[in-house]
Amino acid sequence: MPATLIDGKALAETIRAEIAAEAAAFEVETSIKPGLADILVGDDPASKVYVRNKAKAATAAGFRFDTVELPGDSTAERVAGEIERLNQDEGIHGILMQLPVPKHLDGDALVRTIAVEKDVDGLNPTNVGKVALGLPGFIPCTPKGVMEILHRFNIETQGRKVVIVGRSNLVGRPLSQLLSQKGKGADATVCLCHSSTNDLAAEVRSADIVIAAVGIARLITGEMVKPGAAVIDVGINQIADPSTKSGTRLVGDVDFESVKEVAGYLTPVPGGVGPMTVAMLLSNGLWAARKAAEKDNR
Repeated sequence: MPATLIDGKALAETIRAEIAAEAAAFEVETSIKPGLADILVGDDPASKVYVRNKAKAATAAGFRFDTVELPGDSTAERVAGEIERLNQDEGIHGILMQLPVPKHLDGDALVRTIAVEKDVDGLNPTNVGKVALGLPGFIPCTPKGVMEILHRFNIETQGRKVVIVGRSNLVGRPLSQLLSQKGKGADATVCLCHSSTNDLAAEVRSADIVIAAVGIARLITGEMVKPGAAVIDVGINQIADPSTKSGTRLVGDVDFESVKEVAGYLTPVPGGVGPMTVAMLLSNGLWAARKAAEKDNR
């Protein structure tokens, strides 16, 4: 039986509507409109699209959204100055640094200057540490989106083996920490695979849940997947396709056609995890606004 496809776009729309309702109620209660700001350095076309999509989603949810556009030759001091200005702006509850930044800048260093309580991308080392320890803090948006997919589709994690392919600090590593923690929606036995893993196919085949986040097009094939396993594809890869107008198309880290005949659940690319990332950004932004309001009322 073909896999049940997980429509991340539809789920994200549902969650964004929920957040919009919560944000409206929060504003009525506190007179505070949740505020996000995105800093874009340079004119990278893909980055501009990402920022525009975030702005559209935030505005639709009733958020304030400021886009700070800086020239590509901006100095680190200038960018840091903008971040500090936003750190001090009480109307901004979450700050994003659009990555990648131009090569002469250190994106990681700039991210570390964002106030911990406004780090809605969850990239500040303090928030990274909170995730590792299971303490309240900002969970990076893509891992949070994956966790929400598992929750909303009632995919059991307790006692199940999860194989994550990819050990990035942005996706693979935080997911391994979240899923192995004690509690509902976690309690999994996690194997974090990477480029030095011996016999990757055997590891993947042993999994009840496979999360592919390595950035290699169609790496995970149907013969590598246990029948009935849930497969979450985080990968976004552009490949050549002469049949399309652009000559390219997007595919995931999973070979969709072969895996859909074996898996129990499967996320497509595009339309799977991607839309959930923006929804989780709004979730983090609303949480940041709530924490700021609580601090003001102390």
